[in-house]
Amino acid sequence: MNEKLRLGIVGTGSIANIIAKSIPDSDNVELAAVSSRDSGTAAEFAARHGAGRTFDSWQEMLEWDGIDAVYAAVPTFAEEDICVAAAHAGKHLLADKPFADLKSLRRITHACRSNSVAFLDATHFVHHPRTQAVINAIPEFVGEIRALRSSFYAFVPDRSNIRFDPEKEPTGVLGDLSWYSMRAMVEYLPSGIDLVSVKAWTHRDDQTRAVSRAAGILEFEGGVMSTFEAGYDIDARVMDLEIMGLKGMVSMDDFVLDWQKGIPEGDPAHDVGFTVRQGKVTPKDYGFVSTPSERSAKALMLDRLEYLARSGNIEARDASIAATERTQELLDAVWGAVR
Repeated sequence: MNEKLRLGIVGTGSIANIIAKSIPDSDNVELAAVSSRDSGTAAEFAARHGAGRTFDSWQEMLEWDGIDAVYAAVPTFAEEDICVAAAHAGKHLLADKPFADLKSLRRITHACRSNSVAFLDATHFVHHPRTQAVINAIPEFVGEIRALRSSFYAFVPDRSNIRFDPEKEPTGVLGDLSWYSMRAMVEYLPSGIDLVSVKAWTHRDDQTRAVSRAAGILEFEGGVMSTFEAGYDIDARVMDLEIMGLKGMVSMDDFVLDWQKGIPEGDPAHDVGFTVRQGKVTPKDYGFVSTPSERSAKALMLDRLEYLARSGNIEARDASIAATERTQELLDAVWGAVR
């Protein structure tokens, strides 16, 4: 067995570059190959990130025995075919989000289970130690959860960006940014809580008709409410999350990509953590819980992939699949309400 998990990346877009840049920070993963229909682009990507080989097609890369796992950094419309083929080729799978729908995702996860390979979706923030710290803190600082509120805005003015192509990314900002709001519900609301109703609204871009802004409210059993907002047309980086309950609330203004290591221009001096508010306090009396991490959430995600692949821990693999499927299930419910 090789010391590190050998990863092959399908795609050379911005997301693929972000993950490839994080691979050297991982303890257990190395970049072995990249595939692209454009051989020149693949060669440039390989030179930039130190990939050992390039391939003109993902099919050829899957046949190569020099990789153990695949990162499918591709548009939603192409994801299922690549992921299913990777699983049947015996490659462990890191898959970008979102997926076409829950049925498509389940075909992917069924192929992973049938071929005894690990599956992980590429949601970074769940791997940062802050996420577990917040979960552990909820009983003390929040108590019984009554509401979860989130917003994620990322300014995307370029209409040639794939996010504005409804054929390749049919759910637009919902699948791209609101995925993280859905995942926050999965991570922080009580396990197994049932969804009761959904109301959602979207705005479509005038030029491309892509979904460029969205908002909604999800009602869960017991009167728990979760609201979300997302958009490409607000010129500010907004990643706010608030979890509120009978004892108080915790909040973050960088729940998706932490200010220290999560963004390209990260601030090394920033103290990653979460704010606590209980009782009738003013800002000077807010509490703060620091949750430092020596490595980025992306590097920790890659190490998690290696653990799922190498350990053979079926319970952990099933939990990974369940979290992704639940996230997609909530996203599908929102999309259904919109349509």
